[in-house]
Amino acid sequence: MFSASDVKELREKTGAGMLDCKKALEATEGKMEQAIDWLREKGISKAAKKESRIAAEGLCVIKTDNNQAVMLEINSETDFVAKNEEFVNFANKLADVILKNDVKEVEDVLKIEEDGESIEQKLVALVAKIGEKISFRRFVKIEKQDQEQFGPYLHMGGKIGALVVTANTTEEVARDVAMHVAAMNPVCVTRNEVPKDMLEREEKIVKEQVMAEGKPEAIAEKMVVGRMNKFYKESCLEEQEFIKDSSKSVGNYVKENGGSLVSMVRFSVGEGIEKKQEDFATEVMNQIHG
Repeated sequence: MFSASDVKELREKTGAGMLDCKKALEATEGKMEQAIDWLREKGISKAAKKESRIAAEGLCVIKTDNNQAVMLEINSETDFVAKNEEFVNFANKLADVILKNDVKEVEDVLKIEEDGESIEQKLVALVAKIGEKISFRRFVKIEKQDQEQFGPYLHMGGKIGALVVTANTTEEVARDVAMHVAAMNPVCVTRNEVPKDMLEREEKIVKEQVMAEGKPEAIAEKMVVGRMNKFYKESCLEEQEFIKDSSKSVGNYVKENGGSLVSMVRFSVGEGIEKKQEDFATEVMNQIHG
């Protein structure tokens, strides 16, 4: 039903003890996400979420051109290659190509021809030259109105990228919001945008927690409302405490500067990509006997 490595993974994701993790997996027939919820409902794990372990390397690039902007992620196997000049140049070239062409998907970009060669062929040639797997993973292309402002921000040399659109603000305000998005990783801009499945899951967990505390129904209902408001404050950009001034929310910071929040996108290099892990000795032995 589940393995020792599943128990280890659950422990890493929640910080709960080994026995509790084993019980959680037994109770949920080895389903990882349900096991995380089970631990939270029992109050054993306080973690609201734990991002997938990030293993893949690479780079985020952001480019703007008048009312258009693009942010992309391109991956490499090692951080060494992610800093390679040719790799960086190729990533920037991709951003230029996306800005110049009407493209919706990664496949559309790869088909584009430049100098008698498709982008896919250029990528294959780069892989052959560098000797590492390189993958163009994703991009977002945004068009804004004249009264709107792009806020681009790259953190840690492109390990995290945030692209924000605000209305009726300065470039500095928009960039401040993008910096906040990079640091605080909000789920969405407003509470109305929280995905339905995430909201239902959170409400279920909060109700289970409150019921387990055995409070009278009237008090329990108020506690559920209070905890859901806390969830919104932690998850929604508009309601999060502004990283540069915790006395105000991000929404209030933008409003005080005469503007409003329009949209946001955040990429973290390698998020959700699991990298195969082998110890060095095993790797060497596999190569010897390969």
